[in-house]
Amino acid sequence: MTGGVQVSIIMGSISDLPIMEQAAETLTNLGIHHELTIVSAHRTPKRMFEFATSAAERGIRVIIAGAGGAAHLPGMVASLTNLPVIGVPVKSRSSIDGWDSILSILQMPAGIPVATVGLDNATNAAILAAEIIALLDPLVAARLHQHKENLRQKVEDSIRKLEDNNYLNDESAGT
Repeated sequence: MTGGVQVSIIMGSISDLPIMEQAAETLTNLGIHHELTIVSAHRTPKRMFEFATSAAERGIRVIIAGAGGAAHLPGMVASLTNLPVIGVPVKSRSSIDGWDSILSILQMPAGIPVATVGLDNATNAAILAAEIIALLDPLVAARLHQHKENLRQKVEDSIRKLEDNNYLNDESAGT
């Protein structure tokens, strides 16, 4: 693993943990040091302010922020730091099928960007964070390359299994 904590994974409440653990697991597998904590934009605004304004000083390079419902956490944190913020919309119990979270994170005003991944897809947030870190870290770049190679290999293995079991004929193998 490289250096100190590079990625901070934050969430609005403990109910987001099952989703946000995906990011932690992916970063661990890529050898990227990270932290995981709760920072509520609505219930602990002072904590959010202190977290966001001190993140760069603490060596954080990317913030992954997951939130459900109104999902203000990613945007509010992005407004307080120059670090890249990746938002993970979380489908919560009180959610409007997740659309409230998606739109709250996606529709940021000009000048305050938040990269947004799919609903409940903290894994992609971790991959995007790794891609950002890999720009200046050859070890992370190599691990990320291997991860993507493993994904490609899984598809190739699936194709072979299907062909071996005659599920694909020669005409449909290329489609």
